Amino acid sequence: MRQVTTTSPDLWHHYGRTRAATGHDVPDTFCWTWSQDGGPGSEVLGDLTGLCVGDLGAGSARHAAHLATRRQPAQVVAIDSSAAQHARAIGLYGHLAPRLHLVHADVVDHLRIAPDTYDVLYSVFGAIDFNDPRELLPAAAAALRPGGRLVFSTLSHYLSGESAETDVVHADIPAKTPAGAPATMRRWVLQEHVWTEVLDRAGLSDITIDLLPAPSSGHRTADTLLVTALRMKARTLCHPLARPTAARRV
Repeated sequence: MRQVTTTSPDLWHHYGRTRAATGHDVPDTFCWTWSQDGGPGSEVLGDLTGLCVGDLGAGSARHAAHLATRRQPAQVVAIDSSAAQHARAIGLYGHLAPRLHLVHADVVDHLRIAPDTYDVLYSVFGAIDFNDPRELLPAAAAALRPGGRLVFSTLSHYLSGESAETDVVHADIPAKTPAGAPATMRRWVLQEHVWTEVLDRAGLSDITIDLLPAPSSGHRTADTLLVTALRMKARTLCHPLARPTAARRV
């Protein structure tokens, strides 16, 4: 059967349905690792009291809900391009408004119209994995306030065990349309030095990258890269709101 390569947000239609149907409680923990059962917690983000925080590719907004209820920010803005994921987030955590603000939008587009808005931006295997970092990271840098922090977790290697890319190259990974037809979407799995280079070019500094080993062996486990960078140059209240590359299939 012919596959369709697309970045349509509808490709997230089937993702997380079972979990959303069974768990409405705000999570007690915040995990950065792929396995979601170890590693550091939300303390990596620093003191969030009174700050404006953005979740890039929030999915059903579980991480954002945790921060909104446990860390006393002024507001957490949870952004996701998937209509299905956004609807799940509203069903699960819409009652946490206005401290948790759920936004259905393309993350890059949202950041580009929100300069100097955020104190902290983060992504847990979210939008940074599924958007060209040469477009998303400059938009994130511009959306941060002076000294603002970007933190994200991403795969250290492919789930197959293959090494991450040595250049800014995406892979085509399997997905399904809402109707269940086979499709692919793009994911960026990059080596540490590549992330460092692209972050630096985006105008971010004080870059640190920590390797979080998979806490257990098993099917499709993976090590995690935890990346932190700062926006230092001068960049005010929190308001809600392409280039071709080679590809390979995994």
